Amino acid sequence: MGASSLIVLIIAAIAFSGIAMLVSKIVLKATKNKQKGETYECGVPTRGPSWVQFNVGYYLFALIFLIFDVELIFLYPWAVVAKSMGWLAFVEIVIFFFILFIGFLYAHKKGALKWI
Repeated sequence: MGASSLIVLIIAAIAFSGIAMLVSKIVLKATKNKQKGETYECGVPTRGPSWVQFNVGYYLFALIFLIFDVELIFLYPWAVVAKSMGWLAFVEIVIFFFILFIGFLYAHKKGALKWI
C-alpha cells in the first residue's frame, strides 16, 4: 500500500461524489419558490429579517466544547493499554492533562467560556 493506493482512493472519492451529484441533478427537478428560501424555525413563520447576526461567543463556546470532546476520545485507547504500559502511560496522561489544562486556562483568560 503505497502512493498508488492513495491516488486510487482519491480518484474513487472524486468519482463517487461527482456521480452522486450528477444523479441527484438528473433525478430531482429543481423548483424555486419563496417558501424554499425561508429560514426554518421549527414550523413557526419568521417575523422580521431572518438573517440576524449572532454573538461570536456561542460559536467559540461550541468550538471549545468540540476540542475538549475530541481530546477526551484519546483517553479510551490510553485506558486500554495503561495497565500494560505501567508508569510510562501515567506520565503520558499527566502531560496530556497538563496540556488540556493550559488550553482551558487560555480559553478562560480570553473569556471564551463566559455564557452571554
